[in-house]
Amino acid sequence: MRSLVWWLLIALLLIGFAVTDGFDLGTGMLLPFAGRDDNERRVIINSVGPVWEGNQVWLILGGGAIFAAWPQLYAVSFSGFYLAMFAILVALIVRPVAFKFRSKCEEPAWRARWDWALFVSGFVPALIFGVAIGSVLQGVPFRFSDDMHIFYDGSFFGLLNPLALLCGLVSVAMLVMHGGAWLQLKTQGAVADRARLYGSVAAIVTIALYAAAGIALWLWVDGYGVTSALPVTGPSNPMLKTAELQPGAWFINYAAHAWLWLAPGAGFAGALLALLGLRLRREVLGLLGSALGIAGIILSVGASMFPFILPSSIDLPASLTVWDSSSSHLTLFIMLVVTAVFIPIIVAYTSWVYHVLWVKVDAEAIRDDRGHAY
Repeated sequence: MRSLVWWLLIALLLIGFAVTDGFDLGTGMLLPFAGRDDNERRVIINSVGPVWEGNQVWLILGGGAIFAAWPQLYAVSFSGFYLAMFAILVALIVRPVAFKFRSKCEEPAWRARWDWALFVSGFVPALIFGVAIGSVLQGVPFRFSDDMHIFYDGSFFGLLNPLALLCGLVSVAMLVMHGGAWLQLKTQGAVADRARLYGSVAAIVTIALYAAAGIALWLWVDGYGVTSALPVTGPSNPMLKTAELQPGAWFINYAAHAWLWLAPGAGFAGALLALLGLRLRREVLGLLGSALGIAGIILSVGASMFPFILPSSIDLPASLTVWDSSSSHLTLFIMLVVTAVFIPIIVAYTSWVYHVLWVKVDAEAIRDDRGHAY
């Protein structure tokens, strides 16, 4: 039961990161296009300037929770996807540097270079996170030795297959949609108008690509199924089960539990609400709709794969599930107590910060360098 609770908590942390830091990444990708001059781009940067650092908390919590709750998952993903993780890390390091240094020099070329650095530092994580999800859905080439050492037999370029790239484009589109909804809420005038346009296009692309990814998953990708008794209370040893590839296996859970269709339904409905909010200039509706769409898309992946969290494409019994790769019950319980204390605190202070900073960014104040950090 504790493993299942932690599976749900990890989903919550991933959604928290995608929704909060997602509009930071989306805003960065929109920066060179929604802002046509230096002041407009400073408006865009300052729309996320006070909150982007705090949004990183969800990523740190998610990585730490995976390490503590599923150490084998952490070992495989963070070592096997090393180059991909390194690219994400470089992008996330470049972003704060770009925020801090962009306005230190008034030379247009200097600022333009940092603007494109912010674009790249938003695009690269968005793409790679989606590519990683697409690769996981197809299985990751890892195996265990007789003494349970983990070996990863894949490469970085092996991740770049058509379905994985399609999932990467879904991720990019949905975060651009989210960034457009955020800029509509936080800016005015020409910047907000362009953000509505680009965000609307991204919402349409998100719907189309998400549907295409679902169809591709159904037609061309075999899912994984457990063919033996799955030990839910025994030792954390993935090799105690047997598994096989099954056509359409990633949709079996939806057939068995019709209520799970709420997840992909929320993905489509959220993107549609975001589109309506952007076109009708309903700022809160647009942002909440894009957040709902992101949550639905992430939850639909988890609902499809359950109980698998990382299937192996070369040694099917080695595939990791929610139960057979988790930490001890004592570890999960201690973590649950700590989480029950600190998550409400994080949510409370984050909510307070957003409440205080809810007003739109003042372009005149930016021009006069009053009260803004960037």
